[in-house]
Amino acid sequence: MEEKLKSIIKQVLALYLKYGIKSVTMDDVARELGISKKTLYQYVDDKDDLVEKTLNFFNDNDNHEFCKIDDNQNAIDTLLFVSEHVAKKLSEINPSIVYDLRKYYPALWKNFNETKRDHIFSHIKKNIETGIRQGLYRDDFNIDLIGRFYVFRMEMAYHFEYFKTKEYSFEEIFRTMFIYHIRGIANQKGIDYLEKKIREDNLKVSVK
Repeated sequence: MEEKLKSIIKQVLALYLKYGIKSVTMDDVARELGISKKTLYQYVDDKDDLVEKTLNFFNDNDNHEFCKIDDNQNAIDTLLFVSEHVAKKLSEINPSIVYDLRKYYPALWKNFNETKRDHIFSHIKKNIETGIRQGLYRDDFNIDLIGRFYVFRMEMAYHFEYFKTKEYSFEEIFRTMFIYHIRGIANQKGIDYLEKKIREDNLKVSVK
């Protein structure tokens, strides 16, 4: 992606995260970027194309962040980092984005969701394999199935109304899910390390 287009997409993403997608018009985008619509249309065909490029950028950027993770570091620390990263990302998203994508861009939403699901699954599977190799996780379960369970639970966090976010922060939701997951797959060595992390890092987040 050329630098000028990348700069445009970054600013558009910030607008979508703050206001949602449907309410942000191409006029709004041009005005926010300080360019004419004619110039804007040199980089995108229409709003659908802009939304698609923005979603692709969001996914690519997320994937790039995950690629920085050192696969040789402690598997429990790695999964904690991922959980905190996802919680931070979700806390920045205007809930109307999911609604707008589902209603007005169903094909893009489906593709975005499938790409994200596959990406998370591959990292969770790798994390489980690493944890087993490091002697932190048990090896008496179906790795693929546990990975899919984790992805399913993570996707449920998108159902904002169910979790009553006025009572539970995204940080608490994902840290609780992280602890729940680790307790289910760790051996005694892994449990001991988790308990140490809980004591040292105060992972039990109080209800807000």
